[in-house]
Amino acid sequence: MNRVKLNEQLSLSRMAYGMWRLGDDEDTSPARVQAKVDACLAQGITTMDQADIYGGYMAEEILGNALKGTGLRSEIEIVTKCDIVAPAGRHAQARVKYYDTSRQHITQSVEDSLRLMGIEQIDLLLIHRPDPMMDHHETGTTLDDLVASGKVSNIGVSNFRPWDMDLLQSAMKTRLVTNQIEISVIANDAFTNGDLAYLQRHDIKPMAWSPLAGGALFTDANASLIAIMKRLGDKQGRDTSAVALAWLMAHPANIIPVVGTNNLDRLRALSTAFDVELGREDWFEIYTAALGHEVP
Repeated sequence: MNRVKLNEQLSLSRMAYGMWRLGDDEDTSPARVQAKVDACLAQGITTMDQADIYGGYMAEEILGNALKGTGLRSEIEIVTKCDIVAPAGRHAQARVKYYDTSRQHITQSVEDSLRLMGIEQIDLLLIHRPDPMMDHHETGTTLDDLVASGKVSNIGVSNFRPWDMDLLQSAMKTRLVTNQIEISVIANDAFTNGDLAYLQRHDIKPMAWSPLAGGALFTDANASLIAIMKRLGDKQGRDTSAVALAWLMAHPANIIPVVGTNNLDRLRALSTAFDVELGREDWFEIYTAALGHEVP
């Protein structure tokens, strides 16, 4: 599988496995999680996407239990996120959901993530949401210090707008290497609102969360869109999910879809998206159907 180079030290697989719902599976045993990781590795998907808040602050530990006593850690890149505080798990006493980009919170979050996953270094740490109370000097210095300590290798963000990235980057020595944002066939604002243009301008590779729109893409409301993707997929022996992922990866920004599923059969089929070829007219046919009107 082709890889996407974020900088000289880090490359990610062309697609990442999103572990947002890892704790929702009926079976969260180490063997079950190992089977999921093995299914990814068999296809060349080596990037595992986590966050401290996933699974009510339990998903990182579920992954850590699966990694324990195996050699899997050396075969994968671990992405995780911090700064969301929600009334669950270790933050059950929080009165309200909020964001915390203070030095104390980020540092403690990293320590917790390392302990729960049983690892010595996070390959890529993302600030999960823009924090309207962020002191960019404090946050930036904290992130730089974590890289200098070796506890974190690389830094990125998630759900940031270009101005949010500029603000944080202005207070950092370490270069931000990605922005993980929502992008799918039907959540397509990033193509025209400046988000992808900014990332391309700065040679920053985007990651796309919910690249299949959490299943909303495949509802009756999108029947005409689905029909087009099915027609294009049928020509190549691939399903509509593969076409939807291929549509994202066809973009020159080198979008990395973060795909989450607990179904092993679906997981094993993710790489079929790499077999789908879409020409420019195909791409715009899908885009036009998603917009509901022709491009201006």
